[in-house]
Amino acid sequence: MNRLIPGTTMKFTEQARESAFSLISPVLEATGGLTLSQLSKLTGLEGTTIQNWIKRGWVAATKGKKYSEKQILRILLINMLRKAMKLEDIANLMRYINGDVEDTTDDIIDDILLYDILCRIIFTAEDEGAFDSEHIRSLVANEIAENNNEISDAEKLKKAMYVMVMGYRSGYLRTEMEKGLEVILDEM
Repeated sequence: MNRLIPGTTMKFTEQARESAFSLISPVLEATGGLTLSQLSKLTGLEGTTIQNWIKRGWVAATKGKKYSEKQILRILLINMLRKAMKLEDIANLMRYINGDVEDTTDDIIDDILLYDILCRIIFTAEDEGAFDSEHIRSLVANEIAENNNEISDAEKLKKAMYVMVMGYRSGYLRTEMEKGLEVILDEM
């Protein structure tokens, strides 16, 4: 299986299992952020798509020509859900979790922790081959319990993370369905 880190074009490694963003953060520390072309390469998104998300207020505006950690995380989160959810729904979900995109004081959870927990849940569910509702709710609850001291509203976060994991899985299944359909159409 050609497994990728959610929201990126990066291949999965065991290091990603516990802290997916730790594979990206050293580059940010060394360079002070990513350029639009680097971010496009990381995510597989067109630069115009990223700029459109900023114009719509779904991602904080850049200061200078480099994208910060917070912007990159928001883009990764949106990107990992966009195959299954409307962009407006993703934006509403992100507001539900962390309020205003420019204001971190209303955040339920830090974006790095949110991304890393989501990736851990997805990797675990993939490894176990179990994406049924109860199993995902259990994985979400366990991760939130383990990180409860860094979360301001666990119940609200449980609801949102369940939707995010199932949205990610739905996008994966849609992609697989499209590949199967393409094979059939090629045979016609």
